[in-house]
Amino acid sequence: MSKLLLILAFVVVPLSAQMEGFSRRQIIKYTPKNPYGRFADGRPNVPDDLIGKLRRASSEMLWKPLWDRGYQFQWEGHWRINRPEIKLIGRAFTAEYMPVRPDVEEVIETDAAREGLSDRTHTRVIGMLQPGDVLVVDLFGKIEEGSMTGDNLSAAIYAATGNGFVVDGGIRDLDGIRKQPVPIYYREAHVKPLRNVMLSGINVPVQIGDVTVMPGDLIVGDAEGITVIPPHLVSDVVREVLLTELKDQWTQEMLATKKYKAGELYPTPKTPELVREYEEWLARKKTELGLE
Repeated sequence: MSKLLLILAFVVVPLSAQMEGFSRRQIIKYTPKNPYGRFADGRPNVPDDLIGKLRRASSEMLWKPLWDRGYQFQWEGHWRINRPEIKLIGRAFTAEYMPVRPDVEEVIETDAAREGLSDRTHTRVIGMLQPGDVLVVDLFGKIEEGSMTGDNLSAAIYAATGNGFVVDGGIRDLDGIRKQPVPIYYREAHVKPLRNVMLSGINVPVQIGDVTVMPGDLIVGDAEGITVIPPHLVSDVVREVLLTELKDQWTQEMLATKKYKAGELYPTPKTPELVREYEEWLARKKTELGLE
């Protein structure tokens, strides 16, 4: 295809597809392996019972099953975390910002005004959230004039979702935010409010550090960082996490007896007798938990 035809191929795509977010049809198209139901907007709806089984999972537990399946860029660290002791877990609702360009921003804001939407882009996004969502904001790492929320809008996000959120950018009003039970993953705090950016996409793929986040992905945040799990891998990840938890439980129980050294048990039992004992114990536990 010639360069001119390539350009025309992009030109004929309606601007609204980029500036107002993926349509339901587009979200379904780009999440074809989703095995679960969907929200009205098309996002995959990972079941609550599976989400609950990952509440104790650490970044390390989640990383390996994703890596083994070829998903090597699913974890992002280097965050400031407001409440690292509170697990962040839920389905991604994405928002993408870009540096402001006046002619493009004029079109976006004219359309928003015509639809009766807020003239403040962050409240526009927050007004679309629903319970269980994890707002994931691509603010391209902007800190100064990149504060997505302060204490009031942080409280608004929590009220709408019951969850914290992720901002690849800044926040402000830390004194107020620290009083709230909201885990927030952000790059830095800055006193200046959000300026000189435009809301370029809602529920579109976004880049957060080294990770591509799709609408409806499962977001799991702990004290180390966030893991992004595609919906079609959640069930496999849950099973492997539960098996890892069982192995850790057996290892730590055996160490507590003070009969063994760490090298005899970790990372795997070393003698045939210990291997047999572990496999028999694991078989009983798998039966109890229905993991067979």
